[in-house]
Amino acid sequence: MELINIESLIEKYFQGETTSSEETELRTYFESSNVATHLKHYKPVFMYFKQAKKEQFTAPIVLKPKKRKYVAWLSAVASVAILLGVGTFIYLDNKKVVHPSEFGTYDNPEIAMKETQKALALLSGHINTGIESVEILSEYKYSKNKIFKE
Repeated sequence: MELINIESLIEKYFQGETTSSEETELRTYFESSNVATHLKHYKPVFMYFKQAKKEQFTAPIVLKPKKRKYVAWLSAVASVAILLGVGTFIYLDNKKVVHPSEFGTYDNPEIAMKETQKALALLSGHINTGIESVEILSEYKYSKNKIFKE
């Protein structure tokens, strides 16, 4: 009866369905001297864990400290260079004089209305082009779903 139980536990073990207590039962069976002859080839598998628990790593581990002095200096120099670049850009950019004619203001409301309509028509054309691209993508998605039946 015990032999049938051990054989079923071995089946469960190799399918990954055993509990810890069942695995302990298997280990104790294979550690004993009365192992069935047709199950002796499983003995090294279960004896390995007993031997592996006794092994220890005894070689010394030598850790070398990393030298990070150059990295710290390099990051400090890069920060200063970035700050100088941004500061120079802001300083030179503030010297530009903006004339009121650059704002695109119109004194005549009719001309302003026509220019606004032109700008909105241009924007509408670009938006419609984007919508056509999205419609193509939705058609592709529909075809893909039809083929792969998701």
